[in-house]
Amino acid sequence: MMETSVAAAQCDLIVGREGSAGIIRLNRPKAINAMTLEMSIGIDDALSLFESDPAVSVVVLEGAGERGLCAGGDIRGLWESSREGGDLGARFWRQEYVMNARIAKYPKPYIAFMDGLVMGGGVGLSGHASHRVVTDRTKLAMPEVGLGFFPDVGGTWLLSRSPGEIGTYFGLTGQTMNGPDAIHAKFADAVVPAAKWPELREALTKVRAGVTATEVSKLINSFATGDAAGPVALRQMTIDALFGFDRMEDIVAALKRDGSEFAMATLKTLGEKSPRGMVVTLKLLRLARKTSSLEECLVREYRAALEVFRSDDFREGVRAAVIDKDRNPTWSPPRIEDVTPDMLARYLAEIGADELKFN
Repeated sequence: MMETSVAAAQCDLIVGREGSAGIIRLNRPKAINAMTLEMSIGIDDALSLFESDPAVSVVVLEGAGERGLCAGGDIRGLWESSREGGDLGARFWRQEYVMNARIAKYPKPYIAFMDGLVMGGGVGLSGHASHRVVTDRTKLAMPEVGLGFFPDVGGTWLLSRSPGEIGTYFGLTGQTMNGPDAIHAKFADAVVPAAKWPELREALTKVRAGVTATEVSKLINSFATGDAAGPVALRQMTIDALFGFDRMEDIVAALKRDGSEFAMATLKTLGEKSPRGMVVTLKLLRLARKTSSLEECLVREYRAALEVFRSDDFREGVRAAVIDKDRNPTWSPPRIEDVTPDMLARYLAEIGADELKFN
């Protein structure tokens, strides 16, 4: 691979050109390529470089190692900054969200190889791509409610556009999608077996100058299995009935009334999540459903993320899941019923001069 100056500046990110393909490789395999602020800035620089390079016809995003494309953002760093009253959250999310919007509008075909784990920030890098390739090993999730957070990086936009209440289910439970379910939920476009990726990747490096998005789709589909619905899709009608409410209390009541094995397992899962995180998530999903652009959702997410960064729930959720790993967070407040309208309003408040802006 012909590396560029971007790669030299950041060993956690490898950027270069192979044939007619610009390659962006996340390169923190031991951390499942968790993304830092510096990596996000490097990706932005690479997108600018490839956009202006006539030798680059397509851009390919991939992750180093066998475990996954990206397990999300560097949560430990954000946790430390939150504890110290720092501003990493504001800087990291501003950079990341603006880049997410840029990916969605990128003028050249942008192909994301979503193999293995794809979570949180990894969804932001791939879910807005023009061509989203999942595999037989894909495990895609937005598990932020388990950290006192909510599905961000444009997650509220993507989830609110899943069929029926599938997005509400995935957003509130943090459950994992396999490749076919990711397609059903409109997070991906094609399932390509991981064993076929090297051949498809090679073909992408040989596409002609000015190749169209349609032509790239045809190329990808020539390697695809055609699968478009996994195990969760089979529960569409049940999920629609149980999650078609605008209040968490009503969803919980519906699950209790249903009483099925699926409903009880889902209820147990929700019982482990941050009550405040779930209430905020549901509100953001319902607002996103009425929103006309990804950018509007990202602005709303940025406001909410800054409030999350100041919250005890975020620090406690990360402590329990990532720092101490005791999986036993003490949420504040402890019950859904205790999340007041005033608490919720703080996540939705406009922030004046600090609002997120796009180029």
